[in-house]
Amino acid sequence: MYAIIKNGSQQFKVTEGDTIKVDLIASPEGSPVAFNEIIMAFNDKNELVPAEKLSKIKVKGTIEKHGRYNKIRVVKFKRRKHHMKSHGHSQDFTQVKIESIK
Repeated sequence: MYAIIKNGSQQFKVTEGDTIKVDLIASPEGSPVAFNEIIMAFNDKNELVPAEKLSKIKVKGTIEKHGRYNKIRVVKFKRRKHHMKSHGHSQDFTQVKIESIK
């Protein structure tokens, strides 16, 4: 069985045992997480689960670790104006291991 879940502004295709990186969740490592916003789900025969049964499906996982992606550099400049601006950004993430889809 696999499902397509929504977390923040991102969508993930998950199965049991998958590891995904989502936006930062303010919970300690090892704590359980439940994803309630399920867009689609498919059973073992690869058939689409009806929309009225989606509210009963639960996707549960545990937080493995917190981290940060690599820093990206942003450079803005205007030609012939002797103007240049530079800054960087490093996004936080939480790594979640999917335990069950029921």
